[in-house]
Amino acid sequence: MIPGVSLYEILTISAVVFFIGVYGFLTRKNLISILLSVELILNAVAVNFVAFNVYLYPGDSQGLFFTLFMIAIAAAEVAIAIAIIVDLYRLVKSVDVDETTEMKY
Repeated sequence: MIPGVSLYEILTISAVVFFIGVYGFLTRKNLISILLSVELILNAVAVNFVAFNVYLYPGDSQGLFFTLFMIAIAAAEVAIAIAIIVDLYRLVKSVDVDETTEMKY
């Protein structure tokens, strides 16, 4: 338990971060901005895992280990996505979504 902070307050902050990520994912045209929005979504989910673990099962650490595993997977995902974006930039000279969908092979 965290003194002075309820589970609802943590979940509210997590929901706000999640929906900021969803909004950014749906409205941005830059591939880097879309990648950052996906990371916001994943971080909101990680905060939920830790919050539920701390408040519902204070003696267990399964939520914490699952969150660490998820962060490791997210780091690998970012490395692959950045490599794809750099390769796409070398090919098209832009990271705009609209310009990458119109490219000729």
